[in-house]
Amino acid sequence: MYYNGIYHLFYQYNPKGAVWGNIVWAHSVSKDLINWKKLDPAIYPSKPFDQYGCWSGSATILPGNKPVILYTGIIDKNNTQVQNYAIPADLSDPYLTKWIKPDNNPLIVADISVNKTAFRDPTTAWWSGDDGHWRISIGGRRRERGMAFLYRSKDFVHWVKAKHPLHSRGGTGNWECPDFFPVSVFGKNGLDTSFVGSGIKYVLKVSLDVTRYEYYTLGTYSNEKDRYVPDKGMIDGWNGLRYDYGNFYASKSFFDPSKNRRILWGWANESDSTADDVKKGWAGVQLIPRTILLDPNGKQLLQWPIEEVETLRGKKVELSNRKLVKGEKVEIKGITAAQADVDVIFSFDSLDKAEPFDSNWDRYDAQKLCSQKGSTVEGGLGPFGILTLASENLEEYTPVFFRVFKAKDEHLVLMCSDATRSTLKEGNGAYRPSFAGFVDVDLTEKKLSLRSLIDNSVVESFGAGGKTCITSRVYPTLAIYGNAHLYAFNNGTQTIKIDSLNAWSMNKPLKMNQ
Repeated sequence: MYYNGIYHLFYQYNPKGAVWGNIVWAHSVSKDLINWKKLDPAIYPSKPFDQYGCWSGSATILPGNKPVILYTGIIDKNNTQVQNYAIPADLSDPYLTKWIKPDNNPLIVADISVNKTAFRDPTTAWWSGDDGHWRISIGGRRRERGMAFLYRSKDFVHWVKAKHPLHSRGGTGNWECPDFFPVSVFGKNGLDTSFVGSGIKYVLKVSLDVTRYEYYTLGTYSNEKDRYVPDKGMIDGWNGLRYDYGNFYASKSFFDPSKNRRILWGWANESDSTADDVKKGWAGVQLIPRTILLDPNGKQLLQWPIEEVETLRGKKVELSNRKLVKGEKVEIKGITAAQADVDVIFSFDSLDKAEPFDSNWDRYDAQKLCSQKGSTVEGGLGPFGILTLASENLEEYTPVFFRVFKAKDEHLVLMCSDATRSTLKEGNGAYRPSFAGFVDVDLTEKKLSLRSLIDNSVVESFGAGGKTCITSRVYPTLAIYGNAHLYAFNNGTQTIKIDSLNAWSMNKPLKMNQ
């Protein structure tokens, strides 16, 4: 949340080790979203209503500029979940260092119709002046039906469950970490969660416990009916839209009034083994914050790294009007390839060589297609893109690339971030997937853009201006620090041109959560 000039990040943390358990609300603060100061945990198990864990939740700024946290408490060994609140001990403290958990907790207890072991992660509240009520949604499931329960309150203390959920969908399993907020149809500013007016759509995001990925829909909502209705063509569940088609989960957005934007925070867990996590002493990272806007086509969101990350840019190299014929690659020299920001626009003269899209392929399983059509598999229009975190002789590399297909009545653009060749390291429990998503982009101008933020073990990529985003966690053994290389490549028969490529060495923040 943003409060009195300070950004606050609360995150799930185990102070006793690099494995799940002993969860507290760790707390860090920043004035610029880049340099962070670590504080003592804001919330930790200490009372009967949270003695077995303080799980996720959200912050809301109440009238009078008073922040309040709603969070899930675990009250017994059976994993029974209740919803609690916490308030700052001293509003004059600029960092809100200490938080109080009042004794009238819990505020919300599951009734007989709710699975009390799948009842968690309350959203930021939104206010309706029409009826004078606050509303929140809480994730859960009813058997295998994913649920976004809806609760109302006049005073933020006494909450009543609505007769109907905000939204639900059969066969999707438990819904975690729901997020519900409006986006502007026409403007380029973010909106406060309680904003009411014309020219808006609503976003409902859920984290699916079954797949460990996140999905969202766009739709309409009215306080009067208290029902969210996805737009026609939107899909709930694992065939639906995703914030990120890679290693990205349990995200949370908030409205930043200082710059009138909505910011998304995502978490990337490790793709290495648990033994490796324990050995290095930490697990999981917060990714670069992203701004969220509605795509002008009205059918999806656009995400882009916050502008503040550009303050970390150092030495810059440029490349333009460089053609890449089939099998060619060009090294991008002069920057720190292990820690870089790369922004490139590719173009091509024709779509004629796009490969036919086999009707037997699953249009919703881009990852499977990428695993079959990797960066070294020759195609027509593609694969082309960049090789990140590459060793000198390409024993290790993580390619981020496009491949264009011709379906019956349209062209389909596949975007991949393939970790299968990212490391020579072997180990049980390691996960090296070929993450992928399709990009809904107009190819009239015969151009595709790609931006990748590379940070040692993380590659965050944004295709076509943020239409499709993919995060990979990788663990090279050779392509590290000064031994990492960066290339642009083309393995398709269609010649590709690099219209422009800008790449920067990226500096470390002055304060890395210290």
